[in-house]
Amino acid sequence: DAAWGRMSDTNRGLAEACRHKDPELFAHMSSADHARDMEAIRKALGGGMLNYYGSSYAGFFGQAYARLFPGQVRTMVLDGTWNHAYPDHVKELEAMARSNEEALARFFDWCSGAGDCREIPRTWRSLVAKADREPVHASDGVAYTGRDLQTFAVQAARLGPDAWPGLATAIRKAQRGDASAFVPERGARYPDQTTGVTECADWPRPADRAQLNTWLTRLRKAAPNAGAASTLALGTLLCVGWPVPVTIPPAPLPKTLPPLLGAGAWGEFDAVTRAISRVPGSVTITHN
Repeated sequence: DAAWGRMSDTNRGLAEACRHKDPELFAHMSSADHARDMEAIRKALGGGMLNYYGSSYAGFFGQAYARLFPGQVRTMVLDGTWNHAYPDHVKELEAMARSNEEALARFFDWCSGAGDCREIPRTWRSLVAKADREPVHASDGVAYTGRDLQTFAVQAARLGPDAWPGLATAIRKAQRGDASAFVPERGARYPDQTTGVTECADWPRPADRAQLNTWLTRLRKAAPNAGAASTLALGTLLCVGWPVPVTIPPAPLPKTLPPLLGAGAWGEFDAVTRAISRVPGSVTITHN
């Protein structure tokens, strides 16, 4: 509880320092605000109906626009994005976790055959348990918990067969006490720490430690190997203590929208499909 309080206070301090520089901008950075900006642009360009392609986080701007201005949408593509159009947050977290578990299952299947690393699934479970008891250090001194390693592993597993030999090597080295091979050459060295002002205005965050633990218990049950890695249960921890509430919580898209097109690779295809499934005639295409 004390650590939770320190995290909340730290997050609020960072947010307040940011808000102090431009309070008006800070208060208008949610996906709903982006959608209203899109509507202003549409009107300024003559008022024709919207044709929109949204990739990655821009897919959430598209989902927000579709909810706020459904009568102005002509066509919309949501590519490589997650689902912000759901009624039940915990069920969506579980769906994310199962998708991550599937990515690891593909890797384990490869290890059982062409990869010739049949011991890896057993080694992986042992490594995660050990790292949760005593974090494993990388060569630069940074220590990673089992949850951290799960996030790195899910990210690598999603990249497909080209990345799998390196993942098997990283697991073996970490089991011997060196987590260096898990650390990406570029990008975040601290996994699940990617939240910002817009995300904290868009996504529900755990109200307290007890609620987080309830979420984590359900996610570990849904995904024994991936756990809560790369889900919003962890991704929104930086929003705990945030000085402004969620301004556009997730909600289903209106059924009155024209058919939408989704696209996504592993870990995205299922989420996009869930986002647009309520809109009649919508379809999703997948790519590797």
